Amino acid sequence: MAIKALAWMVRVFEPPVYCYHEIVHNRLVVEEFRRQGVVFVDDVDEVPPSAPVMLSAHGSAPEVEEAAAARGRIVIDACCPLVTKVHHELKVRAHKGYTILYIGHAGHEEAIGTMAVAPDAVHLIEHEDDVDRLELDPNAHVALLAQTTLAHDEWEGVVERARERYRDLWMPGRSDLCYATTNRQSAVKAVAPRCDAMVVLGSGNSSNTVALAKVAAAAGCPRVLRVNAPSEVPDDLTGVVGVTAGASAPDWLIDDLLDRLAPTRGVEVVHTTDEDEYFPPPPELRDLLRCLEIAAGLTLRARPQGSTLTAADRQVTAADMLAAASASRSV
Repeated sequence: MAIKALAWMVRVFEPPVYCYHEIVHNRLVVEEFRRQGVVFVDDVDEVPPSAPVMLSAHGSAPEVEEAAAARGRIVIDACCPLVTKVHHELKVRAHKGYTILYIGHAGHEEAIGTMAVAPDAVHLIEHEDDVDRLELDPNAHVALLAQTTLAHDEWEGVVERARERYRDLWMPGRSDLCYATTNRQSAVKAVAPRCDAMVVLGSGNSSNTVALAKVAAAAGCPRVLRVNAPSEVPDDLTGVVGVTAGASAPDWLIDDLLDRLAPTRGVEVVHTTDEDEYFPPPPELRDLLRCLEIAAGLTLRARPQGSTLTAADRQVTAADMLAAASASRSV
């Protein structure tokens, strides 16, 4: 959803288009958007007045959202709906007087944005020992929330420790962990024990990619390699090689990786689940595209180029949108 949303921004506005933080944690995707005129900033004050700005998929602090909307800027919030869910849960529990234990990675953009929702009520938990160091009454109202891109094992141990310590522990009815994260981890657990080596395609600042490498090693694969691009794969891989990728890796990267590996005995696809979840474009973007469509109809008596894509957004992949945006800029 976030990649497609930024690709729409590139098609609609003349460059530069601004994005607060990397739209997703994938180096090649970010580099491609830079080639298309996107400027990534770590402070919204770097965005000129009235310039369009997108907020990344990882979620932003409330004060960042307010600053982005100031000075007449057009703001599209591409926060993942699953992250938005955690923001809402944290806000509600803090309002009810709970102390929130947030399982996440210090310094990660998702963790920073989420904890900023109610900073006085939340404690960052990275390891089970962090739970033991908290000086909280065992009878305190405690809520447990998590960064969506964690490995399941990172979440499970802390949950058990928190349950042992706090009698009134609230947890969401549905896990905070992203389905794209947990599905890929389940697939790696099924594949890794059969492999002599496992290649994990994705960037080092991607928590879900790093989690896949950890899961592969824990599942018994003797050699696990995380690479940013197929070109980084060494030439000495032998035997059965497993291939997986972080959630934001474009499909064509997998194809390029398989071409580089050139397996002499073919490729086996291991199927573990079907993903049918769909997130529509951010509401601000939908409103913007509808306005452009109406304006085009009034002035040109024609539908704007690409309007059929908005109607069939569910069928269009992020990789397709990224490639289309690149092609339109090169013309």
